[in-house]
Amino acid sequence: MHTSVDESEPAVDGRFDRVTSVAVFVGFVAAVIAGATIWLLLADPVTVASAVDEGEISPLVRQLAEVIYDAISGLLNYL
Repeated sequence: MHTSVDESEPAVDGRFDRVTSVAVFVGFVAAVIAGATIWLLLADPVTVASAVDEGEISPLVRQLAEVIYDAISGLLNYL
């Protein structure tokens, strides 16, 4: 008895792996941004409060980028 293998399975597995990789990447980026936001809220609440009050997010984004850069820089120096 000859059993045929469904040839669509590798394509489905490949797509599932790609979707999983993208989902993990998006989750990681979201976790980093959430952690940096919490850190910034605790470390520099005046910047966060003024950004929320004025409705201008550029100082907040600048501070977030600085916090993430410092964290990555510290991690690379540690390694």
